[in-house]
Amino acid sequence: MRASNCNLKAIHIFVTVAEHSSFRKASESLNRSQSAVSTQIKLLEEQIGVALFHRTTRRVDLTPEGRQFFEHAKRAMTSLDAGLRYIEDTAKLETGFVPFACLPSIAASVLPDILMRFQQRRPNIKIQVMETSYEQILNAVGSHEAQFGIGPVVDSEPDFDFTPVMTERIFAMVPKRYGFAGSAGFALKEVAAIPVIMASMSAVLRAEINKALADQGIAVENFIEVSQVQTMMAFAAAGLGVALVPKLMVDWRMSDVVDILPLVEPELSRTLSLIRVKGNFLSPAATELSAMICRELEQYRAKDLPAG
Repeated sequence: MRASNCNLKAIHIFVTVAEHSSFRKASESLNRSQSAVSTQIKLLEEQIGVALFHRTTRRVDLTPEGRQFFEHAKRAMTSLDAGLRYIEDTAKLETGFVPFACLPSIAASVLPDILMRFQQRRPNIKIQVMETSYEQILNAVGSHEAQFGIGPVVDSEPDFDFTPVMTERIFAMVPKRYGFAGSAGFALKEVAAIPVIMASMSAVLRAEINKALADQGIAVENFIEVSQVQTMMAFAAAGLGVALVPKLMVDWRMSDVVDILPLVEPELSRTLSLIRVKGNFLSPAATELSAMICRELEQYRAKDLPAG
């Protein structure tokens, strides 16, 4: 006899009768007729192959086999009820856990305000933020370590859904000593003569810039490679070279030491997207949080930011 062959409703009725030691009281508690309760117990006894109750005119007592079964059945029903309550609370956004992955540029810019608002609305939802590279975002989402990711759109990943959220231009942060004050933009060809601070080869932005340089036939000999955008901007502020940075990450407070200009000839941009595994559904809490992040990014262009 296996648990999968038993009727869950019959087990629930059995536990209720055992707790009340009465078919009548159990039927009142369950809001069912006494005959329906008796029938369910009889069917359960036939399935199991043993009597579960001693029946008298005054009360109902468990048989030795019934007492053993009651202990297991009660624990099972208690555990099942706890599981159902957890699912119900999760659906109502009263509890849950949302791990997600995003680019450091997202984590350092729009994310703090979003998480503060989300925490105020959903104080019992735990959040884990994985700020990492594009490749690690895909690894985390693909392995279900993260429920979703926020990162660039890439066409060569067939196992993922990319929902575009916003497109932002790439800006050049040029040390003042190079004399670009008042310029309308910074042409990509200028990096042939000015030291350039490059993102590491693992960055999608680096690949886009390399492609644009190759298309223009521009060779870059003098460059410094770093892994974080914040480091790129700090190096530019120190006068080490020009940093090519997504608009979302531009630190406009540095405008006293660098000229912040849109990249032109060609104009470059990146598209950020919500990244999920194809066919996977997000939990209610992850759905709400990802929607908040996407709305904030969609509204980004309308914000009162200098340049571009």
